[in-house]
Amino acid sequence: MKAGRPLMSLNVLMTAGSRRVPLLEGLRRALRDLRLAGSVHVADVNPLSPAMQIADRAHIVPLSNDPGYIDHLLELCQRERIGLVVPTIDDELPIFSDARARFEADGVKVAVSDAFVTTLCNDKFATSAYLRDRGVAAADAWLPDTIPADVAFPVFVKPRFGRGSVGAFTASDRRHLDFFLSYVPGAVVQEYLPGTEYTIDLFCDFQGRPLSVVPRERAVIRAGVIDRGRTVADRALIDLALRCAAVLEFKGACNIQCRMVNGRPVIFEINPRFSGGIPLTIAAGADFPRMLVELAVGRPVAPAIGQFTAELWMTSYESSFFVDAARLAALTERASPARRRRSVA
Repeated sequence: MKAGRPLMSLNVLMTAGSRRVPLLEGLRRALRDLRLAGSVHVADVNPLSPAMQIADRAHIVPLSNDPGYIDHLLELCQRERIGLVVPTIDDELPIFSDARARFEADGVKVAVSDAFVTTLCNDKFATSAYLRDRGVAAADAWLPDTIPADVAFPVFVKPRFGRGSVGAFTASDRRHLDFFLSYVPGAVVQEYLPGTEYTIDLFCDFQGRPLSVVPRERAVIRAGVIDRGRTVADRALIDLALRCAAVLEFKGACNIQCRMVNGRPVIFEINPRFSGGIPLTIAAGADFPRMLVELAVGRPVAPAIGQFTAELWMTSYESSFFVDAARLAALTERASPARRRRSVA
């Protein structure tokens, strides 16, 4: 894309579509509202993933740890004239960071932070140490062989590299701690943070400049994703996100997870990607998908820090798609025989 020549059309590819239907709809709405020709494609390993059912085009792809994953996506982008790729899961973020230059050589923007940021944020122990060393409030963390003898209980045990609250447990005493350390592979131990939990949605441009910050209280959480919550206009939370952006150059969407401890927000995790609660942030007037699409086509986006509807509640429910045999066959027809067997398992 040439500087000063905004695009009038854009095809978007969202990877690991899974249940991210609201994000898909947000990207599609952005194309429509901005009067851009184009469509939203979804890539996934499973044809039964919900987002695959409503994508403009659905593509079965290898797992992100497959050696041919990036080559497969590059070929897909060339074939479908994709202009923007939106990775959505932690595991693949460093992979896209490393391959971003290859995509950009083909004229494809990738909404991902640099490799240093994505690799650091995938490591909960390293994230804590990095932030604390720079004066950013973060939970103290230890590897199993560095836990202080007088550590204060309870503590939190979880995978050092993990996502979605899988394998995360509270240890109330030394006996519980020893058990969970033997049960959770590659564990990290964090100090337990009492208080209300928040996610701060942060959006930065491709130069790392913050454009929007929306804090959200996570009132009810299911499987690591907000089920009920509200937006809050808390200056301490907004300032914490801006402080993170000052020490880590985020590009695109990012979410910062923290708890309010004695009136002070303390971070326990950062995910440099769209959050599961992004529908609430969009509904509150901070339309991250639209900002991303505008940046991708070369349109300027002005910072709008603190500009959102506060005290807006979201309460979520389950919905379903129903897929007949013909639809399932159409979704899997491009996969290899081996991948067809695995994808419907």
